[in-house]
Amino acid sequence: MLLAFDTATALVSVALHDGSTVRAEAVSDKPMKHGEQLAPLIEAVLAEAGATPADLTGVAVGVGPGPFTGLRVGLVTARTLGFALGVPVHGVCTLDVLAAEAVASGAVVGDFVVATDARRKEVYLAAYDETGARVSGPEVVRPDTAATSRPAVGEGPVLYPAAFPHGVGPAQPSAGWLARLVLAGTVEVLDPEPLYLRRPDAVAAVVPAPKTGR
Repeated sequence: MLLAFDTATALVSVALHDGSTVRAEAVSDKPMKHGEQLAPLIEAVLAEAGATPADLTGVAVGVGPGPFTGLRVGLVTARTLGFALGVPVHGVCTLDVLAAEAVASGAVVGDFVVATDARRKEVYLAAYDETGARVSGPEVVRPDTAATSRPAVGEGPVLYPAAFPHGVGPAQPSAGWLARLVLAGTVEVLDPEPLYLRRPDAVAAVVPAPKTGR
């Protein structure tokens, strides 16, 4: 069984795939509570499917781009599970998951973009062709710089409709789709390392060395 989860956006998404279908899937009900909600959601999904951690054969995790804190929660959890259970950990770009679901569901036709919330009045942006293959990005940009008339997937169109007037679903990444893509081998698999795209908000202060007299 493949456990999949994504913590790159405001809501945590968790799913369990048995190799044939998604057995259980859950999404957090409160935004920006990654640390408090990921573990209980994993437990709930396993319980719903009647599975235990010992049944897992792999872990799939969204690597972003996303804010530092959320990504850290997801990636540390994925690597810890992989190490403890002795199973592989598959990283996938969160924007690629959104793009694949948009194409498969028929939400987009032709070229499109995926834009997610990067905070600081910016978005994480990537462009895709009609098949869902990424052709540029991801990058972090201001909405007015990224403005486009092409269909836009993700939360960007919800937050910045003037920049992305043709918003289409999905708005949030699905762990169920993440699992499907990894098992089907139709998405680029990455090392479980975070795509931050910029420095974290919290950085250690640099203390200047004391001056010494002559």
